[in-house]
Amino acid sequence: MNDTVSPFITADLQPEDAPYIDATRRWVERAVVGLNLCPFARAPMVQQKIRYAVSHARDTDTLLDDLLGELQSLNAIDASECETTLLIHPYVLGDFLDYNDFLDSADAAVETLGLEGALQVASFHPHYQFAESAPDDIENFSNRSPYPTLHLLREASVERAMKAMTDTDAIYRRNMDTLQRLGTDGWQALWRDNAG
Repeated sequence: MNDTVSPFITADLQPEDAPYIDATRRWVERAVVGLNLCPFARAPMVQQKIRYAVSHARDTDTLLDDLLGELQSLNAIDASECETTLLIHPYVLGDFLDYNDFLDSADAAVETLGLEGALQVASFHPHYQFAESAPDDIENFSNRSPYPTLHLLREASVERAMKAMTDTDAIYRRNMDTLQRLGTDGWQALWRDNAG
């Protein structure tokens, strides 16, 4: 992938954010797009319309403030400049159950800003676990990011993508098939330096 990124995407990054951004970009490139876990992610990645933001929050109140700011920023800019935002928060909500509980606050933030129907928040976490799955079940890896991450999406983009699909449940089934074929060893191989 071309390493030049639009000024909007990088303007407010601090030097210490680089490792978090790099790991998350690599995850998007190799897993999300590389394994086609999200068929809607390729275009924003190639067009460089993904904003990578890092929260330095050490508590959930500060993270919520950062989330509110990112929601407002994404809503204020045209989709032709930035399609979606990944808000990486490496210092807070490392426990998946705590993170999962926070998602109610994330949804409430969308409501508070009056952005229901415009934006939504999706979830990724290094210890993501679907209900009724075991911690090491391979299907959990479809939502496992390098760091806890809140994914801010435009509703209009989601709706367009859903209309283009005849069977949206097929994405989940295909992801499970892909990950089961890949296995844990194959997943680990994605992150070797010679991968990609």
